[in-house]
Amino acid sequence: MSDTERVTTEEAPRTDNPYSQGVRAGETLYVSGYGPVDPDTDGVVDGDVGDRTDRVLENVASVVSEAGGDGLADVVKVTVYLTDLDDYEAVNEAYGARFDGDPPTRVCVEVSRLPGDVDVEMDAIAYLG
Repeated sequence: MSDTERVTTEEAPRTDNPYSQGVRAGETLYVSGYGPVDPDTDGVVDGDVGDRTDRVLENVASVVSEAGGDGLADVVKVTVYLTDLDDYEAVNEAYGARFDGDPPTRVCVEVSRLPGDVDVEMDAIAYLG
């Protein structure tokens, strides 16, 4: 792993768990999974699943920006994890509002549980070339 760089920012939630917020490998940035946690309070944001989706994407954008990218504009792949697929449409609406023009590729899966008992989490890949 000689051509990799760990990316850390105070603008996204930090954790004591053994993982990096992001890892840049050449021009590709891999962003760890984020739930709807406000980095200033370390708490889950209030509101509905759309509000929580917006916070998740803000966390992802912060890591991309810290790595020298243009926030969500440089994201090429997202994986969305939901604890209830009945939230799919609301998440889709909030997600679509954040990606103007050409959205990245995406996968959405329902999972039984997420850390912190949140209902939505996303990880991402960005191209910074």
